[in-house]
Amino acid sequence: MTNWICDKCGYTLEAETPPEECPSCKEKCSFVDNSCYTPDCEGKKTDPRIGKR
Repeated sequence: MTNWICDKCGYTLEAETPPEECPSCKEKCSFVDNSCYTPDCEGKKTDPRIGKR
């Protein structure tokens, strides 16, 4: 599964594909993949450097 973060409100979810509308802010958002693909994340599923405002 991929971890996604809403570019407007920061809501995160785990899904194969992101939804059309954010379940939290109810806006049509561009979800950003914030899954961790490097060893820097120390075993976490998400990369905290992605999606920070």
